[in-house]
Amino acid sequence: MQRRNFIKQTSLVMASSAIPLSVSGISLETKRKYKMGLQLFTIRDAMEKDPIGSLKTVQNLGYQDLEIYGYDGEKDTYYGYKTSDFKKILEDHNLTTSSGHYGLMNFFDKPESDLIRYVDQCIEGAHKLKQDFITWPWLDSMYRNKDGFKTLAEKLNRIGERVIQSGLRFAYHNHGFEFEDLGGENGYDIIISGTDPFLVKLQIDLYWVMHSAQKSPIEIIAEQPERFVMWHIKDMDKVTQDYSELGNGSIDYVKMLPELDKSGLEFYYLEQGGNFAHNSIQSITHSANYFKRNLKKFL
Repeated sequence: MQRRNFIKQTSLVMASSAIPLSVSGISLETKRKYKMGLQLFTIRDAMEKDPIGSLKTVQNLGYQDLEIYGYDGEKDTYYGYKTSDFKKILEDHNLTTSSGHYGLMNFFDKPESDLIRYVDQCIEGAHKLKQDFITWPWLDSMYRNKDGFKTLAEKLNRIGERVIQSGLRFAYHNHGFEFEDLGGENGYDIIISGTDPFLVKLQIDLYWVMHSAQKSPIEIIAEQPERFVMWHIKDMDKVTQDYSELGNGSIDYVKMLPELDKSGLEFYYLEQGGNFAHNSIQSITHSANYFKRNLKKFL
């Protein structure tokens, strides 16, 4: 049996646990209970100054699950802490981390051996933290052309295969540049058509789709719903179209969230990359309060 076919069949077996049960044709499936997630990059300034105090604030606001960033593979550290110590810090604050944005882009033009070495370091760190996903978050501007996206798709497949073999899963996160026209197609089309859906899942940033795509999030997710395993939820400033606190912007999540296909969704993360009304901590406070009042009932 070819290795990739074996991986696919293994993935199907793993996924079978999520298949709804039924008795006499009546589904026994219950609504999935999602943890309220935060992309920790939102408070990167606070995390740099006081990681433990910042995580305590995050916990008190009701966030339960984190998407993290900034892993140092050579030192095996997150936010300056050894991975084992950072895991204990998360546990002390009743927090989990289901995904990490890892610096894979740094190895885009490096020898394959360097990339694989870093991937293996990421796998080791993610396993220690009991994460589900390793996520590729970025593509530098010089590679945002047809050839660059095709090369990216090839790398995503190779990394995805290695990550899945380790017992973890792999995903790609979009921004807005993937939706720029490249002569009748765009980078997102190339990524989706050029990657194996068993090996490469998708983390959709709903803000960036609303900001830059010709299709709506509803349309994009509907095309391959089982592939969109993670969402980023953030709002858009009504004037500048920059980021905004949830409820302050122009994206109508009260209308959108009930209409999105959630059949593939496993994790979501609130996020705000900048443009804070006051500061990052106040912004995640505002967004958490708005989300719990108005949006959490949909997830």
